[in-house]
Amino acid sequence: MKRIPIVAALVTLAVHLVGNPHYGFFRDELYFIICGFHPAWGYVDQPPVTPLLAAGSQLFGHSLVLLRAVPALFAAAGAYVTCTLAVELGGDAFAEIVAALAYLFCNVLLSFGMKVGPDMVGLWLWPLAALYVLRIAKGGDPRLWLAAGAAIGFSLESKYSVIFFTVALVAGILLTPQSRILLSRWCLAGAALAALIALPNFVWQAAHGYPMFELLRNAQTMGKNVVAGPGLYLFQQLLLTNLFLSPVWIVGLIELLRNQTARFFAWTYVILIALMIVSHGKHYYPADVYPIVIAAGGVAIERWTRNLTIVRAALVPAMIVAGLFFLPFSLPVLSETQMVSYQQWVTNALHVGRSTMATERGQTAELPSDWADMHGWPQLVATVAAIYNALPPDQRRQAAIVASNYGEAAAIDFFGKPYGLPPVVSGHNNYWLWGTHGYTGNVIVDVHGDCGAKDRLFASSRRATVFDAPWVISYEHDIPIMVCNGIKVPLATLWPKIRMYI
Repeated sequence: MKRIPIVAALVTLAVHLVGNPHYGFFRDELYFIICGFHPAWGYVDQPPVTPLLAAGSQLFGHSLVLLRAVPALFAAAGAYVTCTLAVELGGDAFAEIVAALAYLFCNVLLSFGMKVGPDMVGLWLWPLAALYVLRIAKGGDPRLWLAAGAAIGFSLESKYSVIFFTVALVAGILLTPQSRILLSRWCLAGAALAALIALPNFVWQAAHGYPMFELLRNAQTMGKNVVAGPGLYLFQQLLLTNLFLSPVWIVGLIELLRNQTARFFAWTYVILIALMIVSHGKHYYPADVYPIVIAAGGVAIERWTRNLTIVRAALVPAMIVAGLFFLPFSLPVLSETQMVSYQQWVTNALHVGRSTMATERGQTAELPSDWADMHGWPQLVATVAAIYNALPPDQRRQAAIVASNYGEAAAIDFFGKPYGLPPVVSGHNNYWLWGTHGYTGNVIVDVHGDCGAKDRLFASSRRATVFDAPWVISYEHDIPIMVCNGIKVPLATLWPKIRMYI
């Protein structure tokens, strides 16, 4: 039985190592890499762990394989902890197998393990913290609060949503007789350790005027995010977790409600989802909680099928088939044309429109949006480089490249060195903090802009080209690339006005 968590981790790792490194670098991955090459205790839109890991994978040159190996390792660690949780909840080998399969084929968790992002760390650390707390609730060494606090603290250095998980976990414990475990001095020590680990990032945020709060506020007030009502949000949870396999975690939730020792996990899940609905969180924000209820589901299914060998024998291949059905939506294993056809067939078969899972407005593409955002970047950079290098030498020496968003900016920074391109300037998120790099703005290659036409910012401008590429997301089609000359207001003077945190 002790071998099953190891096997589950290795299988999960192998699936991701084979399935992850396809199409190309994702928009956010490029941004994380560039942020990581500017080491800091924080960034406008994220804590430091993800950028530093992303940049670390690229220290020896561009490698999509090495980049995607990072989330694969976290996914494997999450598989190990999920199986261990199933054992801690009273399960044997079959419970571990069911939990491992439900975890592997849970689409949102599969997606977290596919590409570098802030949620990948929670694949391991959320259920790990839960495992330590469960052991304490069962009478284990209260010093495990230090381990739980470390897990929460390091998770906070990757994504702030773990705060909601922590609040839900504490509230869930308070609703049960296990509330006594919170009175331990080791619990306070664990909380202090979590705060200490997370402190540098919160100090950075305070020192920079809490840009994350401004970003979240802008996303709401400017209508960027799609707000789902309670009914839709709950339905999205079923789709995120694989519609055919979601009964595993639903059964797990019921199992936890019946478990006097671990009932606080059921309340944790309910409170967390409620917090996300009330705060208009995106549907995937709470997803790192699912290994907990999946583990409990494995225990319940094992108990129900204890004397039903035939059912068990049929259940495992059925889970694999159900997982493979949705796998192309979480791993880029199909070609673009195959994916478009398969997506159309699945949406028609299930009568579920693509808009059901939309989290942001204005994102449309033939491919799923994440897949679309892995296309076109090298071609865009080659086009920008051709325009930049065609400038007369006197203009090229002073020319700045300006990009409209962090995806375009990071792509040019990442792929631009072989072309001799200078650092990119942008007002979007952390690029705004990096400033103008000393450029006056007198000559600008404006990517996806109009040279400030409304304000007649330049003495002259010309459209060098309009860039387009197949499969890209809607707002990266038909990108105008302008050359602007003779700025009327120095770029440094304009800079405070062009900040765009969203």
